[in-house]
Amino acid sequence: MDTKNVEKEIKDTILAIAKDPKNVENYHTLANLYAIDSKFDNMISTYETLLQIKPDDVLALINIGSLWSYKKDYRKSFAYYKKAEELEPLNYTIYYNTGNIYAELKNFDKALERYNRALDLNAPEKEIYTAIGQLFGDFKNHVEAEIYYKKALLFDPNDITANVGLGNIYTHFNIYDKAFACYKKILDKYPDNKEVLVYIAKALVLMKKKKEAFDYFEKALKVEGRNYDVYIDYAIAKGEFKLFKDAIELYKKAIEEEPKTHTAHLLLGNLYYDMGQFPEAIGAYEKAIKYDYKDSIAHMSKGNALYMQRDFHAALKSYREAIRMSPDNDEYKLIYLQILDEFIIDEDNKIKKKEELKKIHSELFYRRVVGRNPSRFERFYYKIKNLFKIKRKKKEDKNAK
Repeated sequence: MDTKNVEKEIKDTILAIAKDPKNVENYHTLANLYAIDSKFDNMISTYETLLQIKPDDVLALINIGSLWSYKKDYRKSFAYYKKAEELEPLNYTIYYNTGNIYAELKNFDKALERYNRALDLNAPEKEIYTAIGQLFGDFKNHVEAEIYYKKALLFDPNDITANVGLGNIYTHFNIYDKAFACYKKILDKYPDNKEVLVYIAKALVLMKKKKEAFDYFEKALKVEGRNYDVYIDYAIAKGEFKLFKDAIELYKKAIEEEPKTHTAHLLLGNLYYDMGQFPEAIGAYEKAIKYDYKDSIAHMSKGNALYMQRDFHAALKSYREAIRMSPDNDEYKLIYLQILDEFIIDEDNKIKKKEELKKIHSELFYRRVVGRNPSRFERFYYKIKNLFKIKRKKKEDKNAK
């Protein structure tokens, strides 16, 4: 349905609702039309109006739960799913969808429990096995992931997600011929599948086949759609082959496409860091932090770049922010303590150097000035020397405390 027809259908459905505001089917129709037009906020408001008329409409509860999940507001999403579950405790869709949310939240046990409950309620096995395969893959249990992807493919050998997932597992195990077979199966059927073209390119990078890999990246960029992730993967590949200037340009293209998405800024910072260009790295990390302040990795990376410039004060500040964002990360705390210890030693060395300089200056003063007229300057020299000793003693006592 083209845009004009969708807009006409939306207007007609809104008129139908105005004439018969208690007809819930019209609300579902309107929400579906908004979905075609990707107007998700309109969908939410439509379902909310529907639920005021019919609070026990399970389909509306499930759909609005999915919408809030898409918008990453999991608290609201769970609230709607809970109401749906109370009304229909044997609806497998509720368990499958909430399993997906728990997987997104990296709660392995809860996600697996929900997926298995969906299976018990006769959910389509292919979808559930694929989801469990992805779950195990996300948690680096590649053996179990392979098992579940193969189970899913028994129901549909041409399933895109399962084939791509299994291909990724084979790539991880360096079994490239099997990985290619999985990717190629999908590519033969869908030659313009952007995602599969990128996966093939990444596998070729691992095989050190530079030209073939770059050709697939270029093909992926020509396919209509979002290129942000393609630019990033292509930049990483260029970096693998030490083509750093090309990599920088690709990161910049990704940033041009989505300037407020922090990933490209962060990875560009990493590249500058590896090249030893620490001021540029710090600038890139600061932009990554600007667009996602809660990213502890960006704070930590900025701290590392500042440390390489021997700016201990600023580095420690960045490390503290990283720890504040990820308070349970013991590695961050260890690095912070190591740098703090180095900072203290560095400061002590600076103090010692200053004291040595003072001593040299005072000796020179005595030789040059007092040596000419001892009777006049001798007392003044010793007074200055004793004053330095007192100050040094006070600092040592303060540090000891």
